[in-house]
Amino acid sequence: MLRLFAFRCKDKSNRKKVTTGRSHDRVTLFSVLHRSRTVLSIIAVALGAVAAGAQTANREIAIREGYERGEQALRSGELDAAEQAFREILKIAPGDIGAHGNLGVIYMRRKQWKPALAELKAAEKLAPQIPGIRLNIGLAYYRQGKYESAIAPFESVVRDQPQSIQAGRLLGLCYFFEERYRDAASALASLWPSSNSDLSYLYVLSVAAGNAGREDLAQQALARLLEVGKDSAELHLFLGKAYLARDQNYDALRELQRAAQINPKLPFVHYNLGVAYRGNGDLAKAKDEFLKDSAVEPGVAYNYEQLGIICQSLDQKQDAKLYFQRALKLNHRLGTSWYGLAKMYKEEKRYPEALKALDEAGALDEKSASVHYLRAQVLMQLGRKTEAHAELAAVRNLQRESADQLEQKITGRVYHDPQLTGEQH
Repeated sequence: MLRLFAFRCKDKSNRKKVTTGRSHDRVTLFSVLHRSRTVLSIIAVALGAVAAGAQTANREIAIREGYERGEQALRSGELDAAEQAFREILKIAPGDIGAHGNLGVIYMRRKQWKPALAELKAAEKLAPQIPGIRLNIGLAYYRQGKYESAIAPFESVVRDQPQSIQAGRLLGLCYFFEERYRDAASALASLWPSSNSDLSYLYVLSVAAGNAGREDLAQQALARLLEVGKDSAELHLFLGKAYLARDQNYDALRELQRAAQINPKLPFVHYNLGVAYRGNGDLAKAKDEFLKDSAVEPGVAYNYEQLGIICQSLDQKQDAKLYFQRALKLNHRLGTSWYGLAKMYKEEKRYPEALKALDEAGALDEKSASVHYLRAQVLMQLGRKTEAHAELAAVRNLQRESADQLEQKITGRVYHDPQLTGEQH
């Protein structure tokens, strides 16, 4: 060690002093040691900086490669591989906006709405200025039928990007489904220049404007619908649905029968014919039409739900149960099917199964007096009287406060268009 430090000393006198060992030479030795330590410190810092730079570079490479794998997997529909890639990115960079956003998209494709919203909201918190994230949040609510919750995200996108046709259309539809017809008509009317050749758009606008009392706009949309649709099956389907929305079943039947004549395999034409016949009380014809549509579109859950309701009304219990179960296998978010099953389980005295089905129905429609009433009956049979009385109290409050949407779907008093809402699967 002494030789090493001596070697760093430039004059011979100092070198001689280092080797003599006298007291005043020890000061010089300590000075040499200090300077050497300083040099080593500088080297250590430099080496640390190099190591940190290499670590940063490796981190960036790992993130880039993770994105390449994740995006390729997404394009190929390999959702598990895509999820793994983006999860690995978050282990390296927990605040990576794109990784959170892409995970949200993956969960949306799987219809796993809770984790989808968790990831999308994490991305929004990191980058509230990006409209695309808020658009996906709105879509996640929309696809669940939670239109009221979807409105605020869509409104924010339209505010920041008024040229966004998709956001404007979805916002108008949310207003429409929440029966805010004046807002729906205004939102949709603003899209007229870009959308007035779209039959679906014109159909919704005409219904919204009519319900909002804006007859001039309703007539404008209807006239354009006739002009664009000519005598096509699609035109008559939309006209039939417009009549159904206004509870004009006989006019709806006329248009829907014409659509079926032109194209008997047109998606949803037989579904809507079934709705019209059911509204007129002709359950046999309604059942036949829903069966026809299920043959054209075997993956549409609503056909089987309607068949379950009709079979239950016709006291065809075993068929009703099978149809409800098939509907729920395709789409577990069908409150009417869960409720129908719960009624059947109660009749069979299978009370735990009935309670489980009612839990599912109640989670989808918390304000359904019908669900709470049936739940009270089941709880009473199970000897859980305190809980049953609480459910009956909830029934009384709900009957005063709001209409029972689930009951309206069961009875067919309100027209529900799964083709429009994107809930068919």
